[in-house]
Amino acid sequence: MTRLSANKRGAVLLCLTLVLAGGCNSSTTAGDQAAGQGANDGAVTLRIGCQKSSLLLNHLRASADLTSRLGSNVQVVWKEFPAGPQLLEALSVGAIDLGHAGETPPVFAQAAGVPLVYVACEDPSPQSEAIVVLKDSPIQSVEQLKGKRVALNKGSNVHYLLVQALEHAGLTYQDIEPVFLPPADARVAFESGSVDAWAVWDPFFAVAESAGGTRVLVNGENLVSNRGFYLASRKFATEHPDVLQQLIVELARTSDWVSTHADEAIGFISNNLGIDQDIIRRAEQRRKYGVHELEPEIVQTQQQVADTFFRVGLIGQKVDVSTAVWRPTP
Repeated sequence: MTRLSANKRGAVLLCLTLVLAGGCNSSTTAGDQAAGQGANDGAVTLRIGCQKSSLLLNHLRASADLTSRLGSNVQVVWKEFPAGPQLLEALSVGAIDLGHAGETPPVFAQAAGVPLVYVACEDPSPQSEAIVVLKDSPIQSVEQLKGKRVALNKGSNVHYLLVQALEHAGLTYQDIEPVFLPPADARVAFESGSVDAWAVWDPFFAVAESAGGTRVLVNGENLVSNRGFYLASRKFATEHPDVLQQLIVELARTSDWVSTHADEAIGFISNNLGIDQDIIRRAEQRRKYGVHELEPEIVQTQQQVADTFFRVGLIGQKVDVSTAVWRPTP
């Protein structure tokens, strides 16, 4: 693949960030607004929060007949967010009813008292996130991050990766200086050398890696699960369990399609994000989907995330993940 200059590499990352952040004001499209305003008495409005990189939800968003498949009385409104923490904030204030985020944001949200429920989850994709350094950095291992500045997006999945990687290397979270920056600012800080390392996730990771100039210290393999979760407000899940159950069916169908139509899926993501297909292919090769209910071992893994964050002082109270797992009545 053609290598990019530092300036072009930075432009690509900045462009990606702007694309992903395009819906951060949580506004709806004119069509979305019309759907919500046109609801008849007795209709159910399902407001779904998604990120540009949420492939399964975005496929459903592009499906013209999703509303009819959920039920003739269901109106769907879509809202975009740049990342999981912002999406969970919207869920907390009642701006959306359901969304997709990774393993870390719901832990922070549950610790803050957000009345959410875990509806379903995807398969783990631990290789989709990593801690990287500049290619010519003297840092050769995670152990050498002691005393160094590490950029990351606070409350995102890489927050847990960083904690786990440090402890696996015999360090603690207090041994490094975390620098909380969104991806655009993290990219600038990373390439300018004002931070020593960057904890980053796909597709930002794939862009930086494909462009050259970066070196992977460690990815999430054997450290984290890095699952995607579908999360709903407890109120909506209680009042409209049938709608959620049908949405899970549609997500599972979409996941099955993606698994057997990789090239078409990559083309869809490339068009949706405006990123070269070769870069998307790199990211998708280490990502898994599948839509499942939360089995006990998955709940336990998520509990380990919560317990770790409480132990290192990143959340102020203990969280019992099992109390937020949705179990619809048969």
